[in-house]
Amino acid sequence: MLAALLAGFGAAGAEQPLPTWQGETMGSLYVVKIAGTNLPAAEVEVLRVAVDRRLKEINRQMSHYDPESELSRFNRAPAGQPVKVSADLARLVRLALDLNRRSAGAFDPTLGPVINLWGFGEATDERRVPSDTELRDALSKTGCAHLRVTGEDELVKDLPGLQLNLSAIAKGFGADAMAALLRARGLTNFYVAISGETVTRGLNARGEPWRVGISAPLLEWRPGDPLAAVVPLSGRALSTSGDYQKFFVDAQGRRWSHILDPRTGRPVQHNLGSVTVVAESCALADALATTLFVLGETEGLKFIHAFPEAAALFVVRQADGTFKTTTSSKFETLTGAALAR
Repeated sequence: MLAALLAGFGAAGAEQPLPTWQGETMGSLYVVKIAGTNLPAAEVEVLRVAVDRRLKEINRQMSHYDPESELSRFNRAPAGQPVKVSADLARLVRLALDLNRRSAGAFDPTLGPVINLWGFGEATDERRVPSDTELRDALSKTGCAHLRVTGEDELVKDLPGLQLNLSAIAKGFGADAMAALLRARGLTNFYVAISGETVTRGLNARGEPWRVGISAPLLEWRPGDPLAAVVPLSGRALSTSGDYQKFFVDAQGRRWSHILDPRTGRPVQHNLGSVTVVAESCALADALATTLFVLGETEGLKFIHAFPEAAALFVVRQADGTFKTTTSSKFETLTGAALAR
């Protein structure tokens, strides 16, 4: 999922070393920062290579742009044919199916045909408003009831044309994987992110919790614009979903976001500008942020209470052009400090 946040690193200007590098994965920028250690340059390079290799493997499993990925092979497979996939992909699809069930369809990993129809997928870059007939036809090829994961990590669909699109959860999984790799190497103070899907552990180079900036969801947003909030984050994951970075405007001047409501097949239309979720895993935070954006502020605040390990920050556009921020009851507790605005 595309996240709408700008990382505000508390380590700026710190005297301690802060090994840092970045690269590209899943069509986005990834960033790694390591604090509290004097890693030699050679060890940093070993870590960089290991992280890059792990992300390439995840992309080979889950990309809907790579025609040779496991996911793409499943999308091309006929109904009824089991497709053997990696344990990573099988586990992530199981999580997506569980969230689909718990959200009564507000999150749906089978929305690929509809995403492509609007021009937000891999099939075309042409973004347009489809006809009602086209939309009904695309929706007829979706539905998690038509997808299952076997005990042997096989994906099976019983509906021709059903396609997976994990763009609302795969980057979060990738951030989790980077964090797991660094923890396995004995590192305890780090920040990793893919786009805005972020995982932190320990403290920054100043000995403080890492700080992540949440962009104000301006309709004409540009990098460097004001922040709606700054979230202290240590030992948890964070993801933001918003409607202001990826959208198009039609000939009538109507604005259409890339975040689609699976229940209607149409872009979400309400006054919610963004949702930020803090959770134990970034895959869950990533998927929940999209789900809550679809549900909206009122229903989203109710839904997040079903997840004791997660909490949310809603940024709502006001009629006068200002913003209102609302948090679920556990948000400030899970971030470990009062929310800085």
